[in-house]
Amino acid sequence: MKSLEPGFIERQPISQQLIGTIRLLGEYKGRETLFKQQKPQFLETLRQVAVIQSTESSNRIEGITVPVTRIRKLMEQKISPQDRSEQEIAGYRDVLGTIHANHPNIPFTPNVVLQLHRDLYNFIPQEGGRWKLTDNSIMATRPDGTKIERFSPVPAHLAPEAMNCLHQRLNDLWDAGEIDHLLLIPSYVLDFLCIHPFLDGNGRMARLLTLLLLYRAGYEVGRYVSLEKVIEDHREGYYESLYRSSQGWHEGTHSLASWWGYFLGVVLLGAYRELEDRMKLIESGKGEKSALVLDVLGHLIGEFSVSDVRDRCPSVGIDLIRKILRHERKAGRVQCLGRGPNARWRRI
Repeated sequence: MKSLEPGFIERQPISQQLIGTIRLLGEYKGRETLFKQQKPQFLETLRQVAVIQSTESSNRIEGITVPVTRIRKLMEQKISPQDRSEQEIAGYRDVLGTIHANHPNIPFTPNVVLQLHRDLYNFIPQEGGRWKLTDNSIMATRPDGTKIERFSPVPAHLAPEAMNCLHQRLNDLWDAGEIDHLLLIPSYVLDFLCIHPFLDGNGRMARLLTLLLLYRAGYEVGRYVSLEKVIEDHREGYYESLYRSSQGWHEGTHSLASWWGYFLGVVLLGAYRELEDRMKLIESGKGEKSALVLDVLGHLIGEFSVSDVRDRCPSVGIDLIRKILRHERKAGRVQCLGRGPNARWRRI
């Protein structure tokens, strides 16, 4: 709303670094189209992994954790959710699937946002799909455990009109085509989070709507690389940039520079670079499934088991995973910490 008011974005200073980032993103977008033509099977494998990572990471950012073995079964709809955390995972799975499958036919309206939020809470007794009825606050926890208010969102009685105004302004600017969509998308996300239109689920909805808007603009890297995982890996920057760019928002005196820089330079550009790295593994002659396993190994932190790798590579057989681990151990890149099928491993 505030970021999309007439003339506001036009008055924002744009650094040479940001201009360079936008140019690079355009180049990566073009190569993404080439990847689709050359390696569709590998991209489908990446898509399967990204869906699991996105669901896991976006919920974990909000403190919702479920073992990855359970997540994979929930994603494959082989089991029913057994507790609140798994219900949250199942809801995110369904909304993510809707966006991946139907994004060309989803109009970007407040009613669609309500419907997606309803689906997010489909497995939970708490009712979804309605704007907040009471005021809420964005809180932070100090090192000593005390909580402080980082931001006071739009009051509940003003939230419906704020969302209507936000969507009207976004769609008008989008259709006019005078402002780059890569600037409009993070501006919308910031305003959505400052409105904080729901009592719960605002962070997850913001990340889902980010994916939907990027699809709308033709940037599909989020199908193959989890944007949520990139955000989780750079969580401090996520909260800090949002905080900086939200200061003065109610008065319309805020600066979009910090959030634009993080969103485009860390999240989106980082995702495209990760996709390029994965494609380079294929071009090096490793083979698609081997490249996927090597990529997963490169991102694992701390100790892990063969099963941990398998859960992140659902399309790869366990024998190939063990073969790659033996090769990597011989090359001195990983270390086995025990014996037997349940032995732990770690990167060196």
